[in-house]
Amino acid sequence: MTEKRQLCIGLSLSTTWLKGTGWQQPDSMVEHLYSSNFYVMLAKRAEKAKLDFLFKPDALLLNTEVLDQSPGFGGLDPIVLLASIASETDRIGLVTTASTTFNPPYVVARQLQSLHWISNGRAGWNIVTSIDGADNFSNAPMPSSEERYAKAMEFTDVVRKLWESYPYEALLINRTTGQFADKEKISPIHHDGDFFNIKGPLNLPTHKSGSIPLFQAGASGTGRNFAASTADAIFAATPDITSGIELRQDLRMRARRHGRQPDAVRVLPGLYFFLGKTRDEARELYRKAHTHLSTAHRYASIQSILGLDISHLPLDQPVTADLLQGINHPVRSQTHADLLRSLIVQQQPTVKELLFRPEVIGSAHWVVVGTVEDAQREITTWFEAGAMDGFIALPGSVQSLELFFDELVPMLTQHGLYRSEYTGNTLREHMGIK
Repeated sequence: MTEKRQLCIGLSLSTTWLKGTGWQQPDSMVEHLYSSNFYVMLAKRAEKAKLDFLFKPDALLLNTEVLDQSPGFGGLDPIVLLASIASETDRIGLVTTASTTFNPPYVVARQLQSLHWISNGRAGWNIVTSIDGADNFSNAPMPSSEERYAKAMEFTDVVRKLWESYPYEALLINRTTGQFADKEKISPIHHDGDFFNIKGPLNLPTHKSGSIPLFQAGASGTGRNFAASTADAIFAATPDITSGIELRQDLRMRARRHGRQPDAVRVLPGLYFFLGKTRDEARELYRKAHTHLSTAHRYASIQSILGLDISHLPLDQPVTADLLQGINHPVRSQTHADLLRSLIVQQQPTVKELLFRPEVIGSAHWVVVGTVEDAQREITTWFEAGAMDGFIALPGSVQSLELFFDELVPMLTQHGLYRSEYTGNTLREHMGIK
């Protein structure tokens, strides 16, 4: 009998409820933003809810332009933070973020394997190529998307080779014979590539639980191909069910081309949710979260993403594909640009509709505004339609976070969509990675 498919659920530790003026709310807990105890508290609640993992995004820069009004992108180092959480939890997975553009592969390989040991097999790696931050590492400009992904492919290959260079089986610790390890099973990697020249081996053995699950953030064409060939899960921006279905189907097809099983890559969109006891209450939470975004800001966002100025057009005028002709605009995020272009080509939204799209006012994530029952129904619809394999929770308010833990996850369990207890101890086991 085939086991019923269930959701994979993670919680972001990026404190998404502090956006805009959210940090000013009395219950925002913003004072604890740089306290490990605060994140340990969240981790324990997530583990009590039997979530698969905690997910810590990262940015290697500080947006000083917004610091007078919001926390910006500042935050604790993810690997250090998750190591502190590891000692206070037992089962929940710990997915950290490390950039392949700015870090040395040897350091990342060692840090991740260290977290794997410290957490007893619960580490995961969110592979990012970064879209900002070059000024903090050299005076060279940000590499192109193509170059960043080419480097990421080689970087990931090097990290995997380093992990394999000192296998767990080589660790003997035989007090009788006096042999600590079988050095014949440990070997240099002698990697000589386009971006890296590394001897190895790693100075730390792999953990007995097996390889570390790999996540990849980004859904451009290049990003999809990278995920299909390498990742166990993709953290994707899918603002609507249609884009979710298209992405998941495309990734399954690409996985086959790379000789992998079609379900090897789990599609885990970010779910940015505003939950209330009533729909009116939820809509008010959503409104408050975006009051800082003026109309001028939204027009500027569209121009930044697409290079398209529509500020002179009437609000009821459709934005059509012909308006995109001839625009050759360097983009900050290819994923966002592709999503907006696809929307314009397929649906021809009005200027007003475009100004309120998630891609424009936020980070292009799936947005749910309503009651817990509304959220459960929409999650079920997406899951059954094949638009995702689970999601990463991005609460839009503290109340939404509370309702997520206290009511939404239990409701998903009651409907047979999620576990009631852990059945394993490692992140690989939680995610069903064979």
